[in-house]
Amino acid sequence: MIQLTEQAGDVLIAVKVVPKSSRDRIVGELDGALKVAVSAPPERGAANKAVCKLVAQKLGVRAQQVSVDAGHASPRKTLRIAGVSVEEVRKALAG
Repeated sequence: MIQLTEQAGDVLIAVKVVPKSSRDRIVGELDGALKVAVSAPPERGAANKAVCKLVAQKLGVRAQQVSVDAGHASPRKTLRIAGVSVEEVRKALAG
């Protein structure tokens, strides 16, 4: 199950990023993290931006509501999603 934590009204989600993939997609769950593949390279924050945009689309929120909270230079990251509940995130990821 994907790790989701509520903190200060936001939701933190563990993510495993695979940059330079053939296409942008949410792969599924991997070791308690949401596995996300993006075509952007891991240079100058391009992959991080692509991940935030893709996750925002999946959750039905604005891209500005999703940010990298930890792991900026690592394939394992923690994303912060503002203005949603854990239940809303679980429901969106399940659908």
